Amino acid sequence: MVETMLLDRRTTDLVKEYVPEGDVLDSIVCFFSIFADPTRVKMLSALAISEMCVTDLSRVLNINQTTISHQLRLLKNLGIVKSERQGKIIFYSLVNDTVNDVMLKGVEFLGC
Repeated sequence: MVETMLLDRRTTDLVKEYVPEGDVLDSIVCFFSIFADPTRVKMLSALAISEMCVTDLSRVLNINQTTISHQLRLLKNLGIVKSERQGKIIFYSLVNDTVNDVMLKGVEFLGC
């Protein structure tokens, strides 16, 4: 049985051009996976308000420091957060507002 495509050639070509593949696809999946963990979402939300150290994040979110440190290391390696040492304390903040914008769009979409 031969299947007939209902899409015209132009639409088919646009879809093939637009749908990500390879490294771009992997990067998009990796980026959106940061929102798949409740701890990370809480941390990102807190860091969207203010830069914080591990101790402050741990106390305000009621999450142990080991978990906070582990997640910060992951987020830093992904280029989502940055750190700045001030004396003996390291403060963490979002690299830019894009992550917060994506979270806010998600909240808007969900009608929360």
